[in-house]
Amino acid sequence: MENFIVSARKYRPATFDTVVGQQHITNTLKNSIKNNHLAQAFLFCGPRGVGKTTCARILAKTINCLSPTAAHEACGICDSCISFQKGSSFSIHELDAASNNSVDDIRSLIDQVRIPPQTGKYKIYIIDEVHMLSQSAFNAFLKTLEEPPSYAIFILATTEKHKILPTILSRCQIFDFNRIKIEDMAQHLAHIAEKENVNYDNDGLHIIAQKADGGLRDALSMFDQIVSFSGGKVYYNTVIENLNILDYDYYFNITDALLSENIADSFIILDNILSRGFDGNQFIVGLAEHFRNLLVSKDAKTIHLMDVSEGIQQKYISQALNAPLSFLLSALTIANQCDLNYKISKNQRLQVELSLIKIGHLQQVLNLSNNHVLTSSTEEKKKNDPVDQHIENTTKQNPSSVQAQTNTSISNDSTIKITSENIKNADSDNDIDKPTAFIPQNILGAQGIRIPKLDELDTLNDKNIGDKTGEDFVTGNEATNFSQEVLLQVWSEFAQESLKKDLINLSTLINSNLPTLLPNYLIEISLENGLQESLLQQSKVELVNFLRKRLNNFHIQITANKKEIKLENKLYTATEKYKYLVEKNPMLDDLRKTFNLDLSL
Repeated sequence: MENFIVSARKYRPATFDTVVGQQHITNTLKNSIKNNHLAQAFLFCGPRGVGKTTCARILAKTINCLSPTAAHEACGICDSCISFQKGSSFSIHELDAASNNSVDDIRSLIDQVRIPPQTGKYKIYIIDEVHMLSQSAFNAFLKTLEEPPSYAIFILATTEKHKILPTILSRCQIFDFNRIKIEDMAQHLAHIAEKENVNYDNDGLHIIAQKADGGLRDALSMFDQIVSFSGGKVYYNTVIENLNILDYDYYFNITDALLSENIADSFIILDNILSRGFDGNQFIVGLAEHFRNLLVSKDAKTIHLMDVSEGIQQKYISQALNAPLSFLLSALTIANQCDLNYKISKNQRLQVELSLIKIGHLQQVLNLSNNHVLTSSTEEKKKNDPVDQHIENTTKQNPSSVQAQTNTSISNDSTIKITSENIKNADSDNDIDKPTAFIPQNILGAQGIRIPKLDELDTLNDKNIGDKTGEDFVTGNEATNFSQEVLLQVWSEFAQESLKKDLINLSTLINSNLPTLLPNYLIEISLENGLQESLLQQSKVELVNFLRKRLNNFHIQITANKKEIKLENKLYTATEKYKYLVEKNPMLDDLRKTFNLDLSL
């Protein structure tokens, strides 16, 4: 049976043109060979599996080739090329610095450098993982590296350039290798699959390329593994099953559930993911990446920033049409915050589920904010439109129309109020689709949102809501008498109605501040702070209309007064306590003076 050769060795590049994804380096090396401007020492540095040692071998073989091609590549058929390919060349030496890192090893190398090459023009030394050399070995190597014989060339390769002495770096031409792009790697894998008669699809190859993280050797190892696992088929499903990768469909499905505010389905998908052995942090990082891809899919100029195949790219473009920009920005913020808090959380699954709940309610919150902007913009335009002003005046004169307008929506305290500057900027309909900061504090956290201070609430209410005039109240001639007990019962009913409408803050205000019935059907309510006063101002019309209808008394009015909170003076220091006791018993001061006592004791 023929021995199996792994793809990383079987398809290792033999010429500069076959190197994948490092054209900026191969072109420079070819020009150096063409112009005969070869340095005495080269340093190839970069991540693993990007072609450092491969390029070093190609460079060594090419500059020693006896009959190079017109494209300045090694011919592969001369004695020098054949001996190098068989590993029997006396002019090209490879040294592993990881196992030959002592001073004695470097001294032996220096002794070999003195001997001219037997075949070829140059004597080349390839030192791999050069950063593993000891400090003494580096120092012993310095002089030879700076002034080697004219026929000696050193090619050093390392993955950790920062560990090499600056004196070594200054004596080398440094070439930084990049991580291989996913598209280049996928094309190379497709080329190998065609040669090996392996069935594949582009989605599967892209997943392998993404998992390899820029290293072609890792990609080829995974490719061989999947070919063995699936019997010569590299398809998307077999790849994600063998490499234990989360399927794109999970993220597409959970995003659809969050956009439709279906929290239950998103929890079921999350449970399915966790039951398959995936980590919650891995899921939330992938979800943030999914939202990022949706964000870049909304503009044709940025679609190329996604490292996915064309089939997956079309899915992203399709879903991005249904995902508002403001939703994606807010969802990215929530997912990023979850990623930061995940490792320090004691209940990590709950951390992920809370993030899904927040993202699932973003649509409702953003719609509420947009409605506020639309309403405020419309009211601003009416001031300058004589037709709308005429219609508004006509409506005010018609009591039935006025009564139909009494059940207006109450502004919830959990939503940040709209400033006058934002109202002016909302004249254009395009502004509604822009990401805004009108998002509840309990949904997005404090980042990027300014909460108004308590002493600013009255000013904000005057700008945004306007003073409620008597024209907004329902009117009538009935004035049925009622008692304090009946008032408290109707008062409680209004709190329950507010709770059913999800106006939790208003319901809490009504329940915690009971009214007092005064003469002439005046109802007094005591408030504790400016925040409660602001909330009552916003809901005053609806509250009065509710009481007038239920009690059949259209003379009811509501007044509010702030409670005076008296702070109790507490005694903290010894001097304060002593003065307090002296006021109670003046003889205590005589006792202190008699015995010369100190207050600090």
